[in-house]
Amino acid sequence: MKIGDPGQVTIPKKIREEFGLGANSEVEFRVVGGSIFLKKVHKRLYLSKWKGRCGKAFERLGYSSVDEFIDDVRGRLSRPSTQ
Repeated sequence: MKIGDPGQVTIPKKIREEFGLGANSEVEFRVVGGSIFLKKVHKRLYLSKWKGRCGKAFERLGYSSVDEFIDDVRGRLSRPSTQ
């Protein structure tokens, strides 16, 4: 494989498909021990805008915190049956 004039290389289709690389995928290059590695950059989730929005919904469900809900979902919390 050759590097083109503007410094571009073509990633083989099989590799693009395997790693979910498309036309707008972001990648980064890293140098490790004298070798160059290409890594897909995953999109960042900006969750700060959602902070504090679920509190009332969890209260209505009978939970005092998100942590309590997660423990219940994972089976770590023993809650009295409501039947």
